[in-house]
Amino acid sequence: MNQMLQDAEVQTSQVQTSETEHASDTPALPPAVEHPRFAKPQRVAFVQSAWHRDVVEECRIAFLREIEERHITNVDVFEVPGSFEIPLHAQILAKTRRYTAIVAAGLVVDGGIYRHEFVADTVIKALMDVQLRTEVPVFSAVLTPQQFHETEVHYDFFRKHFAIKGVEVAEACANTLLSLERLRGQVAAGIVG
Repeated sequence: MNQMLQDAEVQTSQVQTSETEHASDTPALPPAVEHPRFAKPQRVAFVQSAWHRDVVEECRIAFLREIEERHITNVDVFEVPGSFEIPLHAQILAKTRRYTAIVAAGLVVDGGIYRHEFVADTVIKALMDVQLRTEVPVFSAVLTPQQFHETEVHYDFFRKHFAIKGVEVAEACANTLLSLERLRGQVAAGIVG
């Protein structure tokens, strides 16, 4: 009887060892990230340029997916003709005090008629002005590639790039809102001031 018990233990040990060996062959999935929750509900405005919509919308799609993972489900989407029109919309939206953050997305390319760097620089500076005047954080995914050619290769590249930027801007937005929520709480409590 002792021999049977020992044989069973040896067989169980061999099965467990075999299962462990196979388990190490398959890559483990990364653990699900649990993002911090907000004390108060957050509402975000996403202002998107219609110029090159098929590229820019990849940013919006990725942003909406990632921001929801970060416990922000109130997002209003607005579309404007081009990136140049984004700052005015951002300012009006910020002044409503309805939004805790505003995200801008657009693609400024060299159209051959004017210096596209001028447009991009103007838009970014104006978005910073809105943020500083209203104290509503404004995030930019308004991109200006060095070279953009209307070829399928460039469209594919920038679609993928805008999807990455959508995730990055969602992360920046959520982290900044958490930081500001904490800071404003400390100011209200007289800890910082």
